[in-house]
Amino acid sequence: ALRFHPDKNRSAGAAERFREAAEAYDVLSDARKKDAYDRCGEEGPKGPTGSGAPNGSTYNYTFHGDPHAMFTEFFGGRSPFDQFFPRHEDGDMDTDDPFAAFGMQGMGGMGGMGGMQGMGGMGGTGGFPRSFKSHPHPGGMRRGRGGEKKKDPPVVQELRVTLEEVFSGCTKKMKISRKRLNPDGFSVRNEDKILTIDVKRGWKEGTKITFPREGDENGGNIPADVVFVVKDKPHAVFRRDGSDVIFPAKISLRDALCGCTVSAPTLDGRTITVTSRDVVRPGTRKRVTGEGLPLSKCPEKRGDMILEFNVKFPDKLSQSSREALSQILLP
Repeated sequence: ALRFHPDKNRSAGAAERFREAAEAYDVLSDARKKDAYDRCGEEGPKGPTGSGAPNGSTYNYTFHGDPHAMFTEFFGGRSPFDQFFPRHEDGDMDTDDPFAAFGMQGMGGMGGMGGMQGMGGMGGTGGFPRSFKSHPHPGGMRRGRGGEKKKDPPVVQELRVTLEEVFSGCTKKMKISRKRLNPDGFSVRNEDKILTIDVKRGWKEGTKITFPREGDENGGNIPADVVFVVKDKPHAVFRRDGSDVIFPAKISLRDALCGCTVSAPTLDGRTITVTSRDVVRPGTRKRVTGEGLPLSKCPEKRGDMILEFNVKFPDKLSQSSREALSQILLP
């Protein structure tokens, strides 16, 4: 059918040979017709009523079908020749050997299939199923109802960023490896691609960046979207809480009781001084306005720095210290 398809072969008699191939598919895909053919050859399905029918039942067959409609039904509702004879932009057909993708250049020998004679050797195949689901593309097909292509699920990867990168913004270049369809429409190649991501100031963890249809391609699918999800890298000093940053301030018990001054670094390289005159309990927090990360929706504004006090207690006390504290501290 491929060799004598009218769009491929314009020689005299090609259209008739294409029709004969369609008739062969029609017979061999039907159990009753194939049984008659196996018994009596080409004239079995076409003979007088009951001549080739199993069990003497009345049966007669004449092929009146449209070859194109026959192959469309045989391949599950989609013409297989759309894949073999793609049209170029200038409207000409691709004249490459359609069997090349299968390593079947020797299929020219099928030219000896005048009518259905010579097909008797196929009788042992058990016939073809009416709806043929195989596909020449590596990786198979993903199709929904009606034969339309189905999109693969998204490919999700983490985009790990530092707090400094979120503070200032940056550009990330991510290398992906994927399979892409070759110009022949059948074979695929491995391909690397660099995707560029402009990380905006203040982006929150969980922000998604989508590159449509950059996933694997095999000809029978719609390539998946590649999705990057922002993930904060652990920081040596701060913890992130939305647009705020938390700084763990360690102070002694004496500083907690008597007051203290804490020096805290900032994300832009400065150092700020925070003084407390109040008694500080473990876990007490003190907020410094405007020293956090930029707000994602309004980068000109910033969140806060939160000092989280961690009071270090002494491991042991001398007897004199105990007595002094017992006199000073109220019960």
